Amino acid sequence: MSAGTLREATVRADVLALLPDPATVRNCLDAAEDAARAIHGSMAAAHIGADPEKMIAAPEEIDLQILRDMNEDSPNHRFERIASAFADWRRDRADRESLLLDDCRGDLARCVTAECHETALVVAPCHGNMDARDAFYDLLFKEHKLVLVPPPGAYTGNLLGHVVIGWKPHEHAQRAVVAARRWLVAADRITVLCINDKTDGSYQRTARELLDRLGLEGEVVAISSEGRSVGETILDFARSATATCLLIGAFKRGYLLELLLGRVTRHLLSHSMLPLMMKH
Repeated sequence: MSAGTLREATVRADVLALLPDPATVRNCLDAAEDAARAIHGSMAAAHIGADPEKMIAAPEEIDLQILRDMNEDSPNHRFERIASAFADWRRDRADRESLLLDDCRGDLARCVTAECHETALVVAPCHGNMDARDAFYDLLFKEHKLVLVPPPGAYTGNLLGHVVIGWKPHEHAQRAVVAARRWLVAADRITVLCINDKTDGSYQRTARELLDRLGLEGEVVAISSEGRSVGETILDFARSATATCLLIGAFKRGYLLELLLGRVTRHLLSHSMLPLMMKH
């Protein structure tokens, strides 16, 4: 397959495993495979990486990328490690032989746009090397993609066994649920979690209205945080309900304000042991 044909197949896939960091390759691929199978859709995989030799950027940015080579190896070496991990994963099952790895290096933001702009769901890490952190920011705040973050430990499968949705009647939460509808339809069980509902029950009412509008079957549950943070409350409920995936509207505010004020999304990204699906 030519590079152009591979890129065309990649950008048109329903689910894309985006691989910027060698440490998270297998988790991203396993989660992406489950997400694609759940909707009987297509899957693709792509490596992206910043490469100062192929960048058109300010000299300061290029210098920063050159300096990182001392800690994270060269762009070529990072790609070789990712390609090797991808090859090992592909060899585990015969039905993966047709899946190829696209490669985009240079300006990272341009690579994210090139690989992801038509994809319905991008599976990508939120932590790791600089490429992983920068790509995650671009996916959420620039591309406004539905993103599935694999768990930090081993991914155990059953992605859509029980999806817990953290709900408040805000636009970013609604966008996340609407974007995830294809996967919610395939879920075995859905619970919409409303924490610290208003006295008029508006959280529960709007949750039920949204489920009905999208043609989804699910339970709506309201609980009090009882002095805990909302992030802790979500994770405690998820554990008690044996959730297999969390879905949230990520970062109510813009990026800079979230660095100062954001709590729930950052807490979940730092502490969740479950796959975390989100959209800004």
